Amino acid sequence: MVHVAIVGAYGSAGVAVADELVARSEEFDEPLEVTLLDDGEPGGGLCILRGCMPSKDVLSAGQHRYQARHDDRLEGVPEADPEAVVARKDEHVSEFADHRTSHVHDLAERESVEFVHETARFVDDRVLEAGNRRIEPDYVVIATGSVLDVPDLPGIDEVGFDSSADVLDTTTFPDSGIVMGFGYIGLELAPYLSEVGGVDLTVVEHDDHPLDEMESEYGETILERYRDQFDIEVLTNTDEKRVEPIDDGGVRLVVEQDGDGDESDGSDPRERTLEADRLYCFTGRRPNLDGLGLERTRLEPEDGWIESTMQTTADERVFVVGDANGREPILHVAKEQGFAAAENIVRRHRGEDLEPYVNVPHHVIFSGLGVYPFARIGHTPATAAESGMNAFVVTRKASSDGVFATKNHPEGRATLIVDAENGRVLGFQGLHLHADVMAKTMQVLVEMKVDVREVPKRAYHPTTPEILDGLLREACDELEGRQRCVGIGDSRDMAL
Repeated sequence: MVHVAIVGAYGSAGVAVADELVARSEEFDEPLEVTLLDDGEPGGGLCILRGCMPSKDVLSAGQHRYQARHDDRLEGVPEADPEAVVARKDEHVSEFADHRTSHVHDLAERESVEFVHETARFVDDRVLEAGNRRIEPDYVVIATGSVLDVPDLPGIDEVGFDSSADVLDTTTFPDSGIVMGFGYIGLELAPYLSEVGGVDLTVVEHDDHPLDEMESEYGETILERYRDQFDIEVLTNTDEKRVEPIDDGGVRLVVEQDGDGDESDGSDPRERTLEADRLYCFTGRRPNLDGLGLERTRLEPEDGWIESTMQTTADERVFVVGDANGREPILHVAKEQGFAAAENIVRRHRGEDLEPYVNVPHHVIFSGLGVYPFARIGHTPATAAESGMNAFVVTRKASSDGVFATKNHPEGRATLIVDAENGRVLGFQGLHLHADVMAKTMQVLVEMKVDVREVPKRAYHPTTPEILDGLLREACDELEGRQRCVGIGDSRDMAL
């Protein structure tokens, strides 16, 4: 008997492990037993209950209002109904959670699978307790997700603050707020607070601009949109120093700015005091390992404790997947890691070499209420350069294609990274209307290692993917010029 226990079985990573193991059970040379453990109520995991799915539900209401308000051909601005927004979100979350828990419970109907609705903790190496049960499996998979990463800021324990989960349930908004954290959570929820809640917002940004891993024009476009279109004050090059409650129930945050807060001018940092009705903590997430009893095992969560095979370095029969390993906390990666871990459990049991999980970055941030989403696929100009690749970059503004103007959103840009030697599409980034929809197309080109010259050259009715046509055309022209310079000449029809 081969026994695998999955701690966190309701989440996306845990379900992926269970599904893959059950599907491949016949590949074991002895019977497989799977124990699914989760104390969630309702079950479903972060993405379903408090993450990407409910957030997109509420953002859509803000998107409709913003687009109507932003269009001077329309009269009047529709009023958002926060009660209705939250009610619809709750209805959908309930449906999603029911679907997930039903799937897990259906798995547990199999003779070799059981579900234990209890909190599981380690009491020794690969030994778990759950309720009155003691479980000693051959393999353990930790898929316990993540929790809010509250900054170690003086006074933070003395003030109340709202997390992203709180915002998703909010029906009554304060007049003013301060946002800490301008990563993907802040980029998505700050415009919602402004548009739907009417909150007068001040955002603290540590760097010159958000999306700091990208070309500066992307972050600068975000700043322009948020300041001009959502009336959000963004303090750049600013760090939080301390926070304290004030008498009227609000909050006071002392920050330190470099220069004037908009860009570094070489002057000495200076302090500034911000006051608002509410503090919003969008400072990211950390692995949810508290209370798991890891101190009773040889496992030591620290940098490098999880290998690319999803195994822990201290115990090769313990796998950690999804947000719990801190590598890349996002739904689709969690699922991919879950499948990879299950495959490697099968390989290890059969005495075969394990395969590392290799992730081609594919991210979407629904910035600007999803009107100006940011998508990243594969390499950026910076990562291609760091890898020593012989690559070139082409960039196109959304305003270069008339279709964006006809849809009343000409702002934004897109970037294509291409291998200069063989024409392979290495990466794509876009910050513009419908960039999220185009991400899948570009993912296929990157992961299938498509030569930019082999992309079908067909005209179609004008749509926003014209920006991709422009990028591909410019890339082909650049490639043709480079190859002609080294004497290769034309090898393909370059007409688009």
